[in-house]
Amino acid sequence: MNTAEPITSASAEETEATGTNLADHLRAGDVVLLEGDLAAGKTTLVRGLLRGLSGNAEAVSSPSFVLLQTYDCSARGITTLHHVDLYRLGENIADLREVGLEDVLSDDTAVVAVEWPKNTLATWIPTDARIWRVRISTNDDDSRQIEIIAPES
Repeated sequence: MNTAEPITSASAEETEATGTNLADHLRAGDVVLLEGDLAAGKTTLVRGLLRGLSGNAEAVSSPSFVLLQTYDCSARGITTLHHVDLYRLGENIADLREVGLEDVLSDDTAVVAVEWPKNTLATWIPTDARIWRVRISTNDDDSRQIEIIAPES
């Protein structure tokens, strides 16, 4: 899955559906890096990811204050979705380690979705991990443009 053209989403339901569709392409060990302004729909897209991975999508909430949420799922060998929000953290490796990022990124039965990814994440992402990049932008009419860049392999 690689969208040559951004996907236009006119509602939260459509953004969630985009996440559900993306989940069909994910494998255990994949990392999804989510970029976009505040309230662009990153957590809504993660709700769709969890739905697509046969997890309880209603349980998804923004991890802004707890920084890491973990959800059970059961699709194609994926048992867990780790949802991380690094908005309030800088690039300091010690801070990222304290959140448990090193551990969740090495969980080979999980998919890790990271909002507000930091450059220092590259330190811990396994070399064989497939990295998906999702960029969500808000249009003047409040719709969203969602660009999904698939891993090279």
